[in-house]
Amino acid sequence: MKKFNIRKVLDGLTNVSSSSSASPQPGNRENDTIQENLQSEHFQLCKTVRHGFPYQPSAMAFDAVQKILAIGTQSGALRLFGRAGVECYCQHESGSAVIALQFLINEGALVSALADDSIHLWNLRQKLPAVLHSLKFNRERITFLHLPFQSKWLYVGTERGNIHMVNVESFTLSGYVIMWNKAIELSSKTHPGPVVHISDNPMDEGKLLIGFECGIVVLWDLRTKKADYRYTYDEAIHSVAWHHEGKQFICSHSDGTLTIWNIRVPAKPAQIITPHGKHPKDGKKPEPCKPILKVEYKTTRAGDPFMVLSGGLSYDTVGRRACLTVMHGKSTAVLEMDYPIVDFLTLCETPYPNDFQEPYAVVILLEKDLVVIDLAQIGYPIFENPYPLTLHESPVTCCEYFADCPAELIPALYSVGSRQKRQGYSKKEWPISGGNWGQGTQSYPEIIITGHADGSIKFWDASAIMLQVLYKLKTAKVFEKARNKEDKPSTDIVDEDPFAIQILTWCPESRMLCVAGVSAHVIIYRFSKQEVTTEVVQLLEVRMPYELNDVDSPEAAGEQTPAVSTPGATSSPQSALPPAQTHPSTSSNSSDGPRDNVPCLKVRCSPLKQSPGYQVDLVVQLLWVSGEPPQQITSLALNSAYGLVVFGNFNGLAVVDYFQKTLLMNVGVQELYGLADPFQRQPRSPRKARQPSGGVCDVNDGSNASEDRCKSPTSDAKDSSFSRSRSSSVTSLERESREIISSFHFSETLSRKGEAMPGPSLWVGTSQGSMLVLPLTVPASSELRMQQAPAVSFGGVVTRLKGGILSMATLDSAGAPLHPPYELWYDPNLPDEREEKDRWKRRRPASPPSGSQEGAPDTHYVVLCSEKQAEVIVLPAQTSAFKHNITEASFVLRADVVQMNTGCCIACFCANGHIMALSLPSLRPLLDVNYLPLTDMRIARTFCFSNLGQALYLTSPTEIQRLTYSQETCDNLQEMLCELFTPVETPEAPNRGFFKGLFGGGAQSLDREDLFGETAAGKASRSLAQHIPGPGGMEGMKGAASGIVGDLARTRMALDERGQKLGELDERTAAMMASADSFSKHAHDMMLKYKDKKWYQL
Repeated sequence: MKKFNIRKVLDGLTNVSSSSSASPQPGNRENDTIQENLQSEHFQLCKTVRHGFPYQPSAMAFDAVQKILAIGTQSGALRLFGRAGVECYCQHESGSAVIALQFLINEGALVSALADDSIHLWNLRQKLPAVLHSLKFNRERITFLHLPFQSKWLYVGTERGNIHMVNVESFTLSGYVIMWNKAIELSSKTHPGPVVHISDNPMDEGKLLIGFECGIVVLWDLRTKKADYRYTYDEAIHSVAWHHEGKQFICSHSDGTLTIWNIRVPAKPAQIITPHGKHPKDGKKPEPCKPILKVEYKTTRAGDPFMVLSGGLSYDTVGRRACLTVMHGKSTAVLEMDYPIVDFLTLCETPYPNDFQEPYAVVILLEKDLVVIDLAQIGYPIFENPYPLTLHESPVTCCEYFADCPAELIPALYSVGSRQKRQGYSKKEWPISGGNWGQGTQSYPEIIITGHADGSIKFWDASAIMLQVLYKLKTAKVFEKARNKEDKPSTDIVDEDPFAIQILTWCPESRMLCVAGVSAHVIIYRFSKQEVTTEVVQLLEVRMPYELNDVDSPEAAGEQTPAVSTPGATSSPQSALPPAQTHPSTSSNSSDGPRDNVPCLKVRCSPLKQSPGYQVDLVVQLLWVSGEPPQQITSLALNSAYGLVVFGNFNGLAVVDYFQKTLLMNVGVQELYGLADPFQRQPRSPRKARQPSGGVCDVNDGSNASEDRCKSPTSDAKDSSFSRSRSSSVTSLERESREIISSFHFSETLSRKGEAMPGPSLWVGTSQGSMLVLPLTVPASSELRMQQAPAVSFGGVVTRLKGGILSMATLDSAGAPLHPPYELWYDPNLPDEREEKDRWKRRRPASPPSGSQEGAPDTHYVVLCSEKQAEVIVLPAQTSAFKHNITEASFVLRADVVQMNTGCCIACFCANGHIMALSLPSLRPLLDVNYLPLTDMRIARTFCFSNLGQALYLTSPTEIQRLTYSQETCDNLQEMLCELFTPVETPEAPNRGFFKGLFGGGAQSLDREDLFGETAAGKASRSLAQHIPGPGGMEGMKGAASGIVGDLARTRMALDERGQKLGELDERTAAMMASADSFSKHAHDMMLKYKDKKWYQL
């Protein structure tokens, strides 16, 4: 047996795939008449949009005028959110963590600071934001940013305690620097620590408040370049916030206290508050609490101010989750969060810091969630989040993508999913409401289905590059709940997540859903709009032995053991197989003997109330055999027209008739070959002596090998025990002589040599590259089908390829996809509708013969793709028409035959990161792009292609990345993307009032250019920071153009307002003129009346 060098194989993952040109096989000329419309110019690869919660968030900012929220992550990503459907993703090239974000309020720009001591200016006026300028600090570490409202000078605090000024227009440093040794008292002998806060006085822009980590706060006069006051406290400072009148500020400290200071009384705090501390009766200092990481102080016109803070809980609250505290007047509300708090922001009505803030909401950024609470309603309810941020509610274990679905599917799923929504949300609209939707023309329905570790399945509406949850299904409801830790079923096959979804298959036309879980179970669901209570869940238990000599006799196995079909014979389920079990297995499982004939999970015995949506039709469970646990399922397929479900694993395959709830076939891989087995299979030692196999372990085996094999599919480790059918290639790293079932395909085609009429068939692919066919005999009418089960025959091996078979498809004589027949959906709980559907249509007929001579049989093609090769087989001759070597040094992880606008092709994703497209049926290379190397098994587990050039994968545990390989979609992408910046008038500044304007006391402005400009402050040291210009290509030009458009729109808006005011002035002037004319006329008449009269006659 050939030995594999694991290092060489892993090195091969990064090699560029070597694709040889497809070569037609001699003697086959059937394909010469097929015209292929797809060409290389129809393909282009680009990312479209990213959905989900930002993975590992680290910073947040909000534009109070544009209503846009920005979130930075530890990987250097930026996610921007507006109204529902308005999302944007961009990435810093360095990949360093984002430590601070600052919006240029209502300017369409954002400043970001990274952990590599660089700051960047992002232009948000274009649909794809781009960096305009960057500044890299060389000698100091950045710790804090502050950008005053309507200012072009950015304050940058550093770890050394210094503050630098950056012009955000030119991104150049000013010569004006506030040095730490000048800010603190000369008598201080220690360094004050990093700068943790910078802000200007709301009423005097010339006074800057600087907070140092050690507990020192300095009020710095920018004009005189010296400190006015210094405030000292014993505990370290975490944050500082101003009262809007500029006379007081508040600090949060590491001992859980808040100190309130009057700016003119630096000697001691005006007030010390310990929000969660226990106050002793003897007047002593309260016990210290956990640090208050952040505090915000917001005022209102008509009531008490709000103090919002995170942290500060007592140390005796061990195990308590993170909390946000809202203090309003005498009331204190503690809001418990599900995850640790990263940051929070209080949303206010005005962007001006010197006005009453009028807070209305708090945005709380958690490690794995985004929560917005309503401050205006009693009880502080949360807003209903419109973003698809619950993608990771439970870890995603598998994913499928369906583009161009039936139009009625999304409304149907939404109607049943809307009943699942929680109650108690705030009645107000979502406060983050900026941006506009794209105006793209792409309007076909798209649905994404995700399977999760807790056994749940979510349906998402992915149309028009948006994402919205439609419906959630919980498969764990089918099974009994564990009453205590000892009853947990997780000890059978996997250490945790026994209900995790491993594979799912869905028929959009019939709405049939079939899922396979890690505990070797398969559940078949039907869709119904009616609520129903199932008294007894239909159960079918299947015993899949490992080898032929492992098959126990019916007497030993009990009456529940189905018979195993013999090679070359047609199974007869009526005579050999029992009906579905209506109660859980009662086979023996004594402690003194090996487990046998028992499933891993126990199906519930009590009645199951099933809400409208997907309802259980049948549960299939694999049983333990002589102390060996069942092998996990590696492949799964369903056909609604035939009423069949087929699944395979390391042991073999089983065909289930879910109409009659019976098992039609249960065979090992060796039996599929019969006497023509192409592989030399060595006889194995008795069962008791051999080790657990595959990705499953014996519960009694405590070896390290078994621990590695028992990992849940939710693990993100780069292991090779991944057993999904899509990634059977991963097992090639430790290739065994065992052959497993890797893929299935139902079709109505010419499955036998010399066959004249198409017939039902099941095509089977294995991990050793064999493709076999199993012809099916299905009763013609629906009435007959409900009485008779289909028959399954053995058709033998059709072809063999290098590597495991990943996918198969069939084409008609014109090269168009020959889709499997399907049943039209009907509601199973409405008898009248079911009878009507059965009467007029049960199965879609096969496509009529085209291009064949009179009396001659039609020609079909079967397309198959393995880990290494692709091949097109001519049917019914079963001869090779084309063969193509996809890769030599790497292997294919996912391959699908997809429909494009003008034809169909094979789309492939390789482990070395290449995405390829091959024409059909000639297998010409159309696309080959080095896109994304395989970095972990999450990508292999979730990468999937769909029709019309769409694809997606899970780029992080919480985010889905969608991409397209269609040139047409790439061309329209700019129109489809949302707009982040919209022209909005900046609110008017607060009125100073008559007396404040007369006697002073209002806000004092500062001409920062006179202080920080090159003329007054000089140039900064060149070695301090390096300026890096942003990309100056088309993106910058587009951004500039969009900026001009925005300026013109604002100018037009201002002119319209001015014109309206002028019109009103004209109307008032005309009214005054008319009044004056009337007065003049009356005065003239009176003068004439009394003109000739004497004074005494008046």
